[in-house]
Amino acid sequence: MGENMIDIYIMGEHHRVPDSLTILQALEYAGYRLIRGVGCRGGFCGACATVYRIAGDYRLKFALACQTKVEPNMQLAMIPYFPAHQPRYRLSELKGTAQEVLNIYPEMLTCYGCNTCTKSCPQEIDVLGYVSAIIRGDIPLAADISFDCIMCGLCVSRCPAELVKHHAALLCRRIYGKFLAPRSEHLKQRIQEVKTGKFTAAIAELKNMPPEELKKVYANRDIEPEE
Repeated sequence: MGENMIDIYIMGEHHRVPDSLTILQALEYAGYRLIRGVGCRGGFCGACATVYRIAGDYRLKFALACQTKVEPNMQLAMIPYFPAHQPRYRLSELKGTAQEVLNIYPEMLTCYGCNTCTKSCPQEIDVLGYVSAIIRGDIPLAADISFDCIMCGLCVSRCPAELVKHHAALLCRRIYGKFLAPRSEHLKQRIQEVKTGKFTAAIAELKNMPPEELKKVYANRDIEPEE
C-alpha cells in the first residue's frame, strides 16, 4: 500500500509529502538541505523551532519540527535562530542573589502577565510561572519550572513585552547549581576516588570497549543512591 500524500506549504511553496513524516522529515523529503535549524532530532536541543498555521485556522502554532507530524495544508516556516538580547556576565563574579537576576534582566519586571509565552512553549513549560518566580526572587522555583527549557526562543517571539525570559531562566539555573543546590556528598566522595586513581583501570577498559558491549554495561549499571 502506498503512502498517503498530503499538501503542505514550506515558506509559501507547495509540496506533496507523506503524512507519516515529521515536519523536519518533510522538509528533507521536499529537497531542503538543513544546515541550521536541525540538531538532536530527539526533541531536546530546541534547534528546530517551527511556526505553522493550518488552513482555516487564524492562530499561529508552535512546535519542534522533529517532534511534530505534518498535517494537510500546513503552512510552515523554520526559525533556525532567534536574535534575542543576551547580556554578558560572569557567573564567578556573582553572589547568587535573586536581585542579581533582575539587575542583569531588569526587563523581567515589565511582564504583562498575558501568558502568551506559556502558550507558545513546545515543551509545555509554565513559562509565566517561572517569570513570576524570577520577579518574586524565588530562584529555586524558577530553576525548577524552567528545567526542561530547550532555549528555542519561541516564547520570546510571542512576548508583547519582548522579554528574553529563557535566558533569564538559564541564569537562574546556573545560580541555583553554583550557589543554592544542596551539595552531594556522594559526588564529592566519587570525585576524590577518581582523583586518587581508584577507577583508572576501569575507565581505560570502558574507553576500549566495543559500542554494543558498552551499551549493555550502561543499561545494567548501578544507579547512584539517593541522598
